[in-house]
Parts: sequence; C-alpha cells; structure tokens
Amino acid sequence: PGPPSIPRHTNRLINEKSPYLLQHAHNPVDWYPWGQEAFDKAKTENKLIFLSVGYSTCHWCHVMEEESFKSKEIGEIMNEHFVCIKVDREERPDVDKVYMTFLQATSGGGGWPMSVWLTPDLKPFAGGTYFPPEDGVHHVGFRTALLRIAEQWMENKDALLESSQRILEALRHTSEIHVRGQESPPPAKEVMDTCFQQLSRSYDEDYGGFSRSPKFPTPVNLNFLFTYWALHQTTAEGARALQMALHTLKMMAHGGIHDHIGQGFHRYSTDQHWHVPHFEKMLYDQGQLAAMYSKAFQISGDEFFADVVRDILLYVSRDLSDQAGGFYSAEDADSYPTTTSREKREGAFYVWTAKELRALLPDPVEGATEGTTLGDVFMHHYGVEEAGNVDPMKDPHQELKGKNVLIAHCPPELTAAQFGLEPGRLSALLQECQQRLSAARAQRPRPHLDTKMLAAWNGLMISGFAQAGATLAEQGYVSRAAQAAAFLRTHLFDPGSGKLLRSCYRGKHNSVEQSAVPIQGFLEDYVFVIQALFDLYEASLEQGWLEWALHLQHMQDKLFWDPKGFAYFSTEASDPSLLLRLKDDQDGAEPTPNSVAVTNLLRAACYSGHMDWVEKAGKILAAFSERLQKIPITLPEMVRATAVFHHTLKQVVICGDPQGEDTKEMLHCVRSVFSPNKVLMVADGDSAGFLYHQLPFLASLERKDGKATAYICSNFTCSLPVTSVQELRGMLSL
Repeated sequence: PGPPSIPRHTNRLINEKSPYLLQHAHNPVDWYPWGQEAFDKAKTENKLIFLSVGYSTCHWCHVMEEESFKSKEIGEIMNEHFVCIKVDREERPDVDKVYMTFLQATSGGGGWPMSVWLTPDLKPFAGGTYFPPEDGVHHVGFRTALLRIAEQWMENKDALLESSQRILEALRHTSEIHVRGQESPPPAKEVMDTCFQQLSRSYDEDYGGFSRSPKFPTPVNLNFLFTYWALHQTTAEGARALQMALHTLKMMAHGGIHDHIGQGFHRYSTDQHWHVPHFEKMLYDQGQLAAMYSKAFQISGDEFFADVVRDILLYVSRDLSDQAGGFYSAEDADSYPTTTSREKREGAFYVWTAKELRALLPDPVEGATEGTTLGDVFMHHYGVEEAGNVDPMKDPHQELKGKNVLIAHCPPELTAAQFGLEPGRLSALLQECQQRLSAARAQRPRPHLDTKMLAAWNGLMISGFAQAGATLAEQGYVSRAAQAAAFLRTHLFDPGSGKLLRSCYRGKHNSVEQSAVPIQGFLEDYVFVIQALFDLYEASLEQGWLEWALHLQHMQDKLFWDPKGFAYFSTEASDPSLLLRLKDDQDGAEPTPNSVAVTNLLRAACYSGHMDWVEKAGKILAAFSERLQKIPITLPEMVRATAVFHHTLKQVVICGDPQGEDTKEMLHCVRSVFSPNKVLMVADGDSAGFLYHQLPFLASLERKDGKATAYICSNFTCSLPVTSVQELRGMLSL
C-alpha cells in the first residue's frame, strides 16, 4: 500500500498500546490519551476539551480521521482552542458510556465516532457523531463547529459552565436504575410470555431475524427462544420459538453475513436478506454464535449446525488467536483491494467479480451436464452475477460495484440437480472451490487486525469453545478454552489485588504487553469471565476453574454491588474522572452484564452453597422489574434468567470416576440434552477436593452397585439414584 513515508507529526498516542489509538499517533492533532495529564492541562490553561471516541473497526471513524484529523489546518484549530483527547471505546467502555448517555439524551441519537465538547472539569455540553469537514446544505461542518464552540467559551464561559452542570444533574436523575419500594422479582411466566410475543411480532417470517434492516445476529434473542422452547416443548408457542431460532440461524449461515471462504461471521447485514454485510468481524459475535449454533445442534441433532460451530472455531483459532492463548478483538471491514492500491475499500478482501471466479475455477466437471465448469457450479450455488449481485441502494459509495458477496441462495440438492450431480459429489466440488478461493484470497492485503485482548470478550469466546467442546464431544475445543482461561489468569488477573484487568496487547516479537498503568476490569469483564469459568468447569471438570470463578464473584460483589438501589454498577466507585456510575439496561450485540450476573449468581450458589447469592439474583430482577414487565424485548437475557430463577437450578451430580467409561457415558448423556436450568458436577469420591469442601451434602451420595450413579438435586435435596442412561435422559428432559 504505497511507499512508507516518514511521518511529519507524532503525538502522545505513540506511547499507547491500543491499536486504535496508535492509528492516530501521526495526526497533526496534539492528541492526549484519557488521563490526568490532559485534565491538568485543560484546568491550567482553562481550555475546553474535545473528546473523540471510536474503535478500530469503525468505518466512519476512519472517514473522519482521513477528512479532519489528518488535515493540518483543522489540526491547528483543534490544538489552538482545545485539549484533544482520543479514547478507544473498547478499552474504556466506562468513559464511552457516560458521554454516550449525554449524547443520546440531548440529540436523541448516538454512534461512533462520538465527538463531544467538555468543560475543563469534564462535564459535557455539546456533541455529535461524525462531522464532515466543511459545511453543507443540511449540516454544520467540523471546522465551523470547532470555531463556534471556541467562540462561545470566550464570550459566555459562565453560561456554558452553568448549562453543563444542569445537564449533568438531569443525567444523574434519568439514568438511575434502582429498586422502588418493596419490589420483588417480576412474575416469570408473564414476563416470558410478553417477551416471546414481542419477539414473535418483530420476527421476519421469510428470512429470520427480528428487524427488516439493518439485521444483527443478536444471540441474546436466540438464547431466550431456546429457553422458552425448553419450558414450553409441548405447546404451539414453544414450537414456534424453536422454529424462529433455528430458521434465523440457518438463514444467517447461508447469508453473506457468513464468510463462506474464510469462515466466521461479519458484524451485521445492511439488508433484510442477511446478504450484504458490514464486513468487520468481532470476537464477541464469534463467541456467542459458537454457543448458539452448539445449542441448535444439541436440540435438533442437525449436523448442519455442528458444521457452522466448527467453521466459527476454525476461523477464531486461525485468525484471532494469539500464540500465548488469548483472543484478539476484531478484524476491520476496510482493506486495500490490491498490494499497489492507495485507498482502502469496504469489503475489498471478501468480494469477487464473476470474471475472477471464472479464471480461478475453469476446470470441466466430469459427469455433469456438457460443458459445465467448476466456476459454473460455484457461481450458481452462491448467487454470483456477471454485473455483481449487490443492490446499488446498499452500496452508497459504489465500493462494491461489479462485485459479488457470496450467498447460498440454493439448497444443495437443487444445485446438484441443475448440473446432474450427486449431492455428495457437489459438496466435494464446493469444498475444492472453497480451498482454491481461500488460497487466492490469501494473496490480497488483509484487513487491519485489532490485537488488543479484552477480558470480557475473551470470556465470551471461552464460553463458545467450552460449550462447543462439551456438546460436540470435541476435547480439542475444551483444551483451547482452558488455554485461553490460563492466559487470562496470567495476563489479565492481578493476584496481588485479586482483581481482573481489562486489556492486554500483542507487543513486539509476539510478546504480550500491558499498559504502564493497567486498566482495571469493569463489571462486564467479571461477569463474562465468571460465566466462562462455569462453562469451562462443566466441559472439563477441572475444579480449579470453579474455585477461581467463586473468588471473582466475591470480588465483583465487593467492587460493583449497589446496596441501596440493588443490581451492579458497570464501574468501580473509585474513579473521580467518571461523572456518573451507570447500570446498562439493554441486551444488545452483547448481553448487558446484570442479565448474565443473575444466572452466574444462581450457578455460584449451586457450586458453593452460599444462598445469599440466590437472594442477590432476586434483587437484580427486582431492580429491573418495571422494565422486565413493560418492554422485556429489550432484556431477553434477563428474561431468560428470570425463568431460571423461578424454576430453581437443578444440580445434576454424577458420582463416579471421571475417567471410567460408565461415568463418561452419563456425562455424554447430560451434555447431549439441552436443559437451561441445570448445573453439572462430578463427585469423584475425593473428599479432600474443593467441591466436597464447599458442598458437604455430596459426601452422603454414593455409587449404586459400584456403577456411576446420577442424582438430580434441588436446593441440595436429591432424587433417588439413577444408574441407567435412558432413565437419566428422561429425567433431564422434564
């Protein structure tokens, strides 16, 4: 991509570790990272702060940098009038959330890049998202905004300070989530039914998913539907819930949102058909989707879903894995079309012209209708058109003109019939094409890889590997999950303080590096890592992971619990630069941490006997009670947790030697049945072990007739012993 030029400018971001901040280290803007040095400068010089928040796979962040932050002239205006701070929202979700709350409250919208102006004491008073550099008919340009705001500060300083104070008071008031009076958890059945009806109404019968466009994978919706089905298996609603989830997962896997050549899923689709995506690939999607496709396989037994799980985990193992065991955050959507290109384009790495495909797949196909080439079969199957298959309406910048985004339009049996082929033969031919195109694509410049490693997202990915390993009986996946958990223990946990850290980074020569002042873990880091450790215990039966999970749960309670209003704050109390302590109230691309915390607390109680954790789970549901009853569709994961709370988790205890064949058979049975309200443990007779120490009742359970024996227990009271797998399966499906 062009000859490397010597940068004219270098700012303080050159000392940062975040790939996103480093991308801006040579802007003519005198950027500071978020921190005391910038705050002190603003106070001493009595200057306003310009805060720009983005992330490395954000398309409009790149555009604003190219147009404005690389402009020497705009840089001079910024440096003269403002202290400029750049934040990577993935490193500092806390800072992002405070100012996004302001932006949404004052403008009704939000997004990235986020551009906010703050007083020297960090209070926001003006903001927006992307600004073009110059004024247009309907919008104010960035240069004009900078000059106007600088002028206001010179002339009306007191009015600005006063209004920023008023704004902050209003935000404090409106953003509070707390328990009102003597509220108890909402009634599970009503909340479940309302959520199901709201999802059912927004469901797209043809293409799956829950909106017209854009369409996001939203794993939280699918997770809710699987649980709803499990609790209503014999009803029409239950059947519909399952059909909605499985159809959505099938359509996504066939769609262009799924990378048919290099595996994994893109972030979202711009159209109703899952066809033309925004091409960035995020770790949190891969982790959650691996778990959802595992559940789909567990419930349906359809190998199609198991293949998609393997596809996602292959992508992550190959392209998002650090050799030390951690997982990288994301790959960008934009890349250079060729090694000599000067300009990046969205999707360039992923799309094909018909001509390219013909040239790469010219071989005649034996046994097919006369004159058929590999290219013909492949292009037919994946909806390739001569003039490109992207709707111009979905391509405003003409970046995909003449290009094709692969989408499996046709069921394999139809493609096979079209060319007179056996279905088995078709699959081999498509695989051959896929390998060839994968090799051709490897010659293209790759999109930028964000090698930051985040505790929360690593947690989601560990859960994906662990659940897939257990469900597909693939030991390799469980080992990969354990390797990543060991990585977290080494690089993202401070044994001195007992606390998690938010992030670490790939350094020179593939070392793992930490910032000079490490960022402490947020609520989401604790919640997703604890969930991962429970999933990993159930898949590996290594009790050390349980022990660490329970330690982290105690730490989470200490750092984040709100004793007055209930539920957990997203951030610790100790950071004076954060104006608000907030609680998220929406399950989005990732579940909101309080939603997952409910299930974590219930699982923690089952493994420890600490019943106050069950009480805490109930208090979270009470704090969100009003929202759960009115608009449960905004919190499908918390609705799911409401049902688990209501039905009480069943402890499935297997007494036996973990290496014995009879024990393994029982474990295989437990793992092959989808049962959302169970926790699994193995009582191996080692009375000195961690579990026996936590749960004295295990000592009274024994093997019957010397064989592996299962007990299903509720609140530490156990069923009669079961030694037959058939009988166990029957009890689990109830």
